[in-house]
Amino acid sequence: MDVELLKVIIEEQREKIEKLVRNENIIERELKVSGLIKNPNSLVILGVRRAGKSILSIQTFYGRRFAYINFDDERLIDLNTQDLNKILQVFYELYGPNVDNLIFDEIQNIRGWELFITRLRDTNKVIVTGSNSNLLGGELATRLTGRHIDVTLFPFSFKEFLKYKNFEVKGALTTREKAQYISLFRDYLKNGGFPEAVKSGKEIITSIYNDILSKDIITRHKIKKGEDLRKIAKYLISNSANEFTFESLRGLSETTSLITISNWVRYLEEAYLVFRLERFSFKLKQTFKAPKKIYCIDNAIINSIGIKLSEDFGGLMENLVAIELFRQKSYNRYQQEIYYWKDYQQHEVDFLIKEHFKVTQIIQVTYASSMEFIKPREINNLLFASKDLHCNNLLVITWDYEAQEKIEGKTIKFIPLWKWLLKV
Repeated sequence: MDVELLKVIIEEQREKIEKLVRNENIIERELKVSGLIKNPNSLVILGVRRAGKSILSIQTFYGRRFAYINFDDERLIDLNTQDLNKILQVFYELYGPNVDNLIFDEIQNIRGWELFITRLRDTNKVIVTGSNSNLLGGELATRLTGRHIDVTLFPFSFKEFLKYKNFEVKGALTTREKAQYISLFRDYLKNGGFPEAVKSGKEIITSIYNDILSKDIITRHKIKKGEDLRKIAKYLISNSANEFTFESLRGLSETTSLITISNWVRYLEEAYLVFRLERFSFKLKQTFKAPKKIYCIDNAIINSIGIKLSEDFGGLMENLVAIELFRQKSYNRYQQEIYYWKDYQQHEVDFLIKEHFKVTQIIQVTYASSMEFIKPREINNLLFASKDLHCNNLLVITWDYEAQEKIEGKTIKFIPLWKWLLKV
């Protein structure tokens, strides 16, 4: 590629993103990365498309001399490995030979980029972003063993959403403030936390979703039966917080190969569109064989893309709890595992947290505003799980009921979802 054209593209990209940082309401994210950038390690920021990875990278180096390029630009579509040195040349021409803070945004679009980053990391502070968890697979994992730190950025949490809306969280709320607070929570529950959607409205969600499918999955993996994959993606999103099997997906399209369908679901996960949750069992073989539960990265996608006959607040609440559990595990680098639980009598609880060899918490989610509206089977299932898993840390996340009850000798905590989201 021509060096002068590269220079124009890099200058335009830099001007655009700096204008965004200057003029928009850019909040500090909960994911802290500044202390993770140390030579000779590269920092790899992963996450779903449009979660804010570019802005987080810019914030990390803001106030210092840095160079930036975003490879998710149609003018760079024919860029190849040989052109990467030209990018470095342009960086030095534009920002001086001593620029050593480098950002390579969506670099997975360039085949063979790993060696280039490996060469730079010893003398530069390098941030790499990508919208695919497989970015760290294969060659990069081999060459950067022990020499990179990876983190995953999610769309806005509820705390970040409130910060963006300039709503201060206080200990005690007036009646008016609580009404405003609940209104904001309903907005977040239904319309999610993609920064652009929070700013401009949920109309942008369809565009984000289509970009994920077309750019991060269909084009990347050269999938010929793109419409079949789209049908399976829509089905899974429509059935968020429900069990599925690969066999159950086989009848949704003309594709009948379980291997192909399994690969497609994996691609959806690698693009951070969905998360798969395993059923817990003390016997590993049963965990592998049992149906999985599926969750979507953001409730806005469920409401915009999924097919629903009526509003399912219970399902949206459970999906939101799943996202927050995954987020906290990622941001805090918790050494914990997240499962759902179901026994042979079909007693089921939504989530259990396991740390090392011990189950440390069991969580049930219900759309209820008082004890009388909580279905008895949900409490019974929690008690069955407590006995089977030898765990007494029992939590029920509700719509608007808060209490601590002693039932059959077990203490169960009840907390509204909006309050739980501020505490985790």
